[in-house]
Amino acid sequence: MGLGLKYKNGQHIFDEREEKGVPYLSFPLLEQTGVVRHGFSTRLGGVSKGHCATMNISTTRGDEPEAIEENRRRIAAAIGVEPTDFTYTHQTHTTNVAVVEEKDRGGKFLDTDGMVTDVPGICLVTFYADCVPLFFVDPVHRAIGLSHSGWRGTVGRMGKVTLELMQEQYGTDPAQVFAAIGPSICQECYEVSGDVIGEFQEAFDESLWQELFYEKTDGKYQLDLWRANQIVLTEAGVRREQIAVTNVCTHCNPDILFSHRSTGTARGNLSAFLALRY
Repeated sequence: MGLGLKYKNGQHIFDEREEKGVPYLSFPLLEQTGVVRHGFSTRLGGVSKGHCATMNISTTRGDEPEAIEENRRRIAAAIGVEPTDFTYTHQTHTTNVAVVEEKDRGGKFLDTDGMVTDVPGICLVTFYADCVPLFFVDPVHRAIGLSHSGWRGTVGRMGKVTLELMQEQYGTDPAQVFAAIGPSICQECYEVSGDVIGEFQEAFDESLWQELFYEKTDGKYQLDLWRANQIVLTEAGVRREQIAVTNVCTHCNPDILFSHRSTGTARGNLSAFLALRY
């Protein structure tokens, strides 16, 4: 199957999959652990109309409830999980991470941008349209984490916060974690103002600035969230060879992936899914 995605380099970061007529992306690095089911949706394979066309499961985009329910059924069947096990965040660009227990299965966490669990079958679901998805799999302690990291979350080291909670709750050693940085906006497409760069200058050592951003002649900057999150994860103890870094940009692929920079608020949301196998 070929979705026609534009890749930034020739590295094999993703598998493009299609099950039951629904395409999605998966990471071979996470699949090889053998302990999870996971995926990242595209905007294809659903029934939504208009600006949410066609695969959207978010209730915050003005989509029809009937379409959302059908899309949930379809994407769950494709990934191999149950839609009743979907457990959601209502994201507000924080570094708040929730511990998901059996009693939380199928629920939603408000003012929360990340979740961790060790309960098999619960499918963590987070939402995107340019921000960075972070997947965490600890195959030793059979624990997982899934977090949303925009520029605010990245400055706040969301990846580190998620790993520390996994360590506290499940005994996770970051050196044993397999992590993935999912489809999101690339540096070439992500223009930001000087105040945002000021936050990154405070949060990251000066020796890293050249890797993270560059200034243009108009006083604006181009920021690399992919590299920033990779640095956060390696500084937190994840081995570099155990991190898959996206080479797919949401803004470069507006016909296949939802992008806020491409269409503003008139859009659906992409979704990341992560569940421990039974």
